[in-house]
Amino acid sequence: MTSPDLAALRPRLPSPVEEITDGRFGRHGIRLLLKRDDLIHPDLIGNKWRKLAPNLTAAAGRTVVTFGGAYSNHLRATAAAGRLLGLPTVGVVRGQELSDRPLNPSLARCAADGMRLHFVDRSTYRRKTESETLAAILRTAGAEDAHVVPEGGSNSLAVRGCRALGEELRARADADVHADVVALACGTGGTLAGLAAGLAPDQRALGIPVLKGGFLSTDIEALQERAFGGRRGDWSLDDRFHFGGYARVPTELDAFAEDFEDRHGVPVERLYVAKLLYGLVALAGEGAFPRGSTVAAVITGRPFP
Repeated sequence: MTSPDLAALRPRLPSPVEEITDGRFGRHGIRLLLKRDDLIHPDLIGNKWRKLAPNLTAAAGRTVVTFGGAYSNHLRATAAAGRLLGLPTVGVVRGQELSDRPLNPSLARCAADGMRLHFVDRSTYRRKTESETLAAILRTAGAEDAHVVPEGGSNSLAVRGCRALGEELRARADADVHADVVALACGTGGTLAGLAAGLAPDQRALGIPVLKGGFLSTDIEALQERAFGGRRGDWSLDDRFHFGGYARVPTELDAFAEDFEDRHGVPVERLYVAKLLYGLVALAGEGAFPRGSTVAAVITGRPFP
């Protein structure tokens, strides 16, 4: 089997950097940049490209099996990659009860892109990283020889792929792309793990977790250990902006996102990007960034559908 030609998909790399003027930052002497990873590719958006590309190469034409919930951005991106590259894909979906229900728009898109959906009960799903459980899932899904990509796409290949994101934001002769702080929303932590490794020593990465629980720091350290042999870069997390957990979008957050869109003409994805931007506005108001700082917000996705 041969590896797919990812260059044929024409990714826009490096992704563009845009400066926006926003009084909520400007009054504190902070310059705000948007790292528009949402413009890398129309189907493989943002950090999904960076994490999936090395895994698709490693799959070398084999079936790709991955995992996610009913609204997983990662499942949709993997399904789109399979359609574009002619690779068979299987999505292991959390929640056996969903198998008897009409597909929601997210899973319907996966199916339309050719992904075979395999639903498992939530107890089994929680144990999916155990070797015996994983083997049983692959066996019942008819995909024992597949290349397995974990939930969210975060493995060593993905983390090393995301290092390029940090490298694109290192100080260069073009000072407009230099940032003191690079911030992004975090799900499984793989993008932050790679980003932090690619930044310059005088830059730091800030992660805004979208899930509650406070477990992500340990996961990121483990990802960096597997990818690089140890902790890399200056990074930290702020756990205050998850709004109750994954896929929770209360009225306050939705109103904030709509206002940001109206101010700047940038579409704001609600599950991740809105929480990031809300957190940065709050942190700026708290004085978390010294006057004269430049903060880059990584726009990792866009609204669906």
